[in-house]
Amino acid sequence: MAAKMQVVSNPVLAIFASDRGPGDAERSSIMSQAGTYLAKRGAKLVCLAEDGVIPVPLVTAARAAGGEVQIIADDNVVLPKALASVPIEVISDRDARFARIALLADAYVGLPGSLASSTGLFGAWTAAKAAGRHCPVVLLNKNRAFEVLRGYAADVLSPGLRGYDRVVQFTDNIEDLWSRIGRLINESR
Repeated sequence: MAAKMQVVSNPVLAIFASDRGPGDAERSSIMSQAGTYLAKRGAKLVCLAEDGVIPVPLVTAARAAGGEVQIIADDNVVLPKALASVPIEVISDRDARFARIALLADAYVGLPGSLASSTGLFGAWTAAKAAGRHCPVVLLNKNRAFEVLRGYAADVLSPGLRGYDRVVQFTDNIEDLWSRIGRLINESR
């Protein structure tokens, strides 16, 4: 009989999402769905807020579902009144913000968004690697939001970086996203 994989309890997930700029018209809805789903499963969410980009639908939905959320922000952040009670850590230096997220997170989740959210994810992921942490990344490829990155991973990463799929994965739905997060965190421990 095969051993049952233990589900990770209360993982800290750095979520990168943006509802500003060009991109998927369903971003706000996707953020709300993800926030609710992940919070109901006990995940603590860490969100980046910089340059006026705050994933309000994600934070609002996660908190409404009873979830714990922390915001790491630049010193220009202005939170809407609805988020006034959310714990916030203001860090002026961008690299220091990324390093703080890297210290907190067990895994990174990229939701469909703008270039700002992808840039934030990449900055935090490289900060983790520089600190010797190997946090997995799962990208929600809903509506083909990360199709270019998926192609890059298949064409460029796979031949040169053995086991890349144990670090970066793509999924098309939130339920599978949760499953992949659990598997990847367990494998990285």
